[in-house]
Amino acid sequence: MRHLNKVKKLSREREHRKALLRNLARSLFENGMIITTTVKAKACKAVVDRILSRALVDSVHNRRMVNRFLNDRKLTKKVFDEIAPLFRNENRKTGFTTIVKYGYRRGDNAELSILKLIHFPQKEKVNEQTSK
Repeated sequence: MRHLNKVKKLSREREHRKALLRNLARSLFENGMIITTTVKAKACKAVVDRILSRALVDSVHNRRMVNRFLNDRKLTKKVFDEIAPLFRNENRKTGFTTIVKYGYRRGDNAELSILKLIHFPQKEKVNEQTSK
């Protein structure tokens, strides 16, 4: 029986699964959305929600815990300074991401989904004519 065993194994060993989820989370925080298989998106959603719920409370301990998972100080700073404030105003405790079905992968017919952050800071577009 699988009581209290809720980890999606993703046909990988522990360290490989951890690295996969770390890379998916990094890509999501950098780009705002990623396209991946539905099972990976669901597993990554739980990880990203945990990271963002920690980032809502800005403390040294929470910054260290998030940095320990992401292993990137610049990205940790971006999560705390740019992404988390967008969710602080709504008093959310969870539900920072959404999964949208995308279709099927051409090679193996795996179900694809788009995992995206509900709020993501928009990059300012520099107009070439005004910058001259």
